[in-house]
Amino acid sequence: MSATPQLLAISDLHVGHEENRPIVEGLRPNHPGDWLIVGGDVAETAADIEWALTLLASRFDQVVWVPGNHELWTTPRDTLKLRGVERYEHLVQMCRRLGVLTPEDPFAVWSGEGGPVRIAPLFTLYDYTFRIPGVNSKEESLAAAYEAGIVCTDEHMLHPDPYPSIDAWCHARIAATERRLAECDPAVPLVMVNHWPLVRQPTLVLRYPVFAQWCGTVLTADWHVRFNTAVSVYGHLHIPRPTVYDGVPFEEVSLGYPREWKPRGLPEPLLRPVLRRVRVAP
Repeated sequence: MSATPQLLAISDLHVGHEENRPIVEGLRPNHPGDWLIVGGDVAETAADIEWALTLLASRFDQVVWVPGNHELWTTPRDTLKLRGVERYEHLVQMCRRLGVLTPEDPFAVWSGEGGPVRIAPLFTLYDYTFRIPGVNSKEESLAAAYEAGIVCTDEHMLHPDPYPSIDAWCHARIAATERRLAECDPAVPLVMVNHWPLVRQPTLVLRYPVFAQWCGTVLTADWHVRFNTAVSVYGHLHIPRPTVYDGVPFEEVSLGYPREWKPRGLPEPLLRPVLRRVRVAP
């Protein structure tokens, strides 16, 4: 047990994979006051998402959730057939019933170890602007991906309704989120939580560079310096590691698929204390 409460984080639980479910069942706080950030991609079906978040909310003092792309999929095997914004809003209401904080709720202040910090759960999506060299438009970027045979399942399962495209939904989310961040008291540092990385650099190590177009947007590239940020927490890439950009710590906190974590072992620690590193001056 920890002597003091900590702010912990994990993402990409993917409990639709049977081998990941017992791992999630084994997640427990180190202190009764621990808070847990869940950085998206809990599962693809509403039932699996609710199962996991119900379990975690029963154990941790507070759970904070942001959606990933998998939660937003509308799949044939899911009894919930809502699409796009309606699906997201349904999941937000589910979280509120469970006492789980979402990007639609007031930003809570963590006052435990490493605090006070304001936890800002974000939902930004992506807009195909993380492109490979020589590609200058969304259309060219998608064409390159299809030619290479590296295409995100989002193209078939993630629907932007009522927006005309995912990038249009992304731009609406960016505008609304920027307004909220600008309203925060700059004296209290932010813990920015987003499923997709806020900067392009983490995607440069992807095995398939063309996949980066589904991993974020250049519109968030300066958020970690424009707004007083203690740490940026993200997932999506399934490459758990700490990095630093412009003096700001970034924490990728994914569990990932069994085929990924089995060869390298589970991340250590599995629940990452996100305020363990002090921000250094740029």
